[in-house]
Amino acid sequence: MKTISFQKYHGTGNDFIMIDDRVDYWRRHLPQATIRLLCDRHLGIGADGLILLQDHEVFDFIMYYYNADGKESTMCGNGGRCLVAFANSLGIFDQHCTFDAIDGIHKASLQKGQISLGMKNVKVDAKRRDLRYFLDTGSPHLVEFTPLGHKVDFYKKGMELRYDNEFAPGGTNVNFVSILEENKIQVTTYERGVEGLTLSCGTGVVASAIAYAEEMDLSHVDVIVKTDGGKLRVQCERIKHEYKNVILHGPAKKVFSGQYDL
Repeated sequence: MKTISFQKYHGTGNDFIMIDDRVDYWRRHLPQATIRLLCDRHLGIGADGLILLQDHEVFDFIMYYYNADGKESTMCGNGGRCLVAFANSLGIFDQHCTFDAIDGIHKASLQKGQISLGMKNVKVDAKRRDLRYFLDTGSPHLVEFTPLGHKVDFYKKGMELRYDNEFAPGGTNVNFVSILEENKIQVTTYERGVEGLTLSCGTGVVASAIAYAEEMDLSHVDVIVKTDGGKLRVQCERIKHEYKNVILHGPAKKVFSGQYDL
């Protein structure tokens, strides 16, 4: 019987199964159904996604990310932060690292339990419709502003928008944003691949902060984002409708480690 050693991490409630894949190369041998089982909260370990860490010829490591449905997916911001903490625990780097992911190269640093992760540059269509923005922050995100305290069935509406024909064939993640105060917003995310609401979503938080900067016409972007799983911070430089040097700040914590018999 084959056994997988793993560690479980979460970033503001967004949880992931971490596997050091530098030796066994599970990427070659884990079918979609097995990954889906590992992420199942009743029959498996339980997680929003699974991440494999492998060696890279040039950079510190490479990230392979799979959603809870077992499919390899686009970039995951909270997963990237958790992977940085995991790589640090393996002794791969000390304070600063550079790694490869599906959306390109990322730089990150770790200090006092906080992970600062560099994200891709983001261009925003200057035209928005009905308080909605559609952004690519490494993963596709629809951002919709909702009045604070306004009652919305986020699950139902998120599911409808996630499968809207406008975003076919891959669909989109959906973020509902309420403004709490100046430079502080609240975000609820419906994640594709998980097919439900998650406590937090890193790329969604970045998309929401950038949409807020567009909506408020900010010249300096430094936004605190409250999610159901905790607080994150997004900083970046804005040049008209383009955002550069985007950094996602927040905690990443180990929950437990174990072995799973396939």
